[in-house]
Amino acid sequence: MSTPQHQEVDAHTGTATTGHEWDGIRELNTPLPKWWLYILYATIVWSFGYFIVYPSWPLLASHTPGVLGWTSRGAVTADLQSLQVQRAPMLSALDAASFTDIAKDEKLRGFAIAQGRAAFGDNCAPCHGSGGGGSPSFPNLNDDDWLWGATVEDIRQTIAYGVRSGHEQTRVGAPMPAFGQTGMLKPAEISQVSDHVRAMAGLPTEKGYDAALGEKLFSEQCSSCHGDTGKGNIELGAPNLTDKIWLFGSDKASIADGVNRGRGSIMPAWTGRLDDTTIKALAIYVHGLGGGK
Repeated sequence: MSTPQHQEVDAHTGTATTGHEWDGIRELNTPLPKWWLYILYATIVWSFGYFIVYPSWPLLASHTPGVLGWTSRGAVTADLQSLQVQRAPMLSALDAASFTDIAKDEKLRGFAIAQGRAAFGDNCAPCHGSGGGGSPSFPNLNDDDWLWGATVEDIRQTIAYGVRSGHEQTRVGAPMPAFGQTGMLKPAEISQVSDHVRAMAGLPTEKGYDAALGEKLFSEQCSSCHGDTGKGNIELGAPNLTDKIWLFGSDKASIADGVNRGRGSIMPAWTGRLDDTTIKALAIYVHGLGGGK
């Protein structure tokens, strides 16, 4: 076979060059190894087998299903079903046991915490944080300050039915009124009661704060929910104002904004979204974060 005119034959190896040259170095037109070519051809043939056996070619509304009918979604579903079968005995035991019995059974409690941790990450972490630390307007679940009770049963009920969620069994404490926007308090009075609330928590107040006036306004407008001493009311979901744990911020501007515009957070009811056993596991996990009673 003749060598193309643009090619030269390397005198040392007797191999034709490609015509490419860099700094006096010519590229040899060395054939690929036979074994490498055979593997390449085999993979091409193998790929046609994949086209036939597995889903591959796109169609207008779907794709070719493949002769095996296999899909990655179907494989995941099968794995999850297999996992459910493996967990079924422990899930049944968890469902049947009381919270007291679960607390005494180390194995069952560990299983409940593992289930609850997974459910928390999937459903609760977007609001409360992956570790339950919360954020402004979303409670910290690691401390010991609870609006609706900190027993494991209290927590289960809150998770199951939510807060002002619309469920017939939801927590229904009245939202905090918008004292400023409804004209119940004037701006100067809002400033006084905001300073009074900060004083109750041991926080500094601004110059011009009238303690007697602040106490009088608090007694008239706020004590019916928060109590005369500001200790709060679990039945109403009214927070304790004397500690230093604040859901919306403890600076005067944040407090005054709440007094002016009101507060009324909503938590969804997870009944119907999660099964009862998962809700029970979630309650045990949240209770164990450190703030449960």
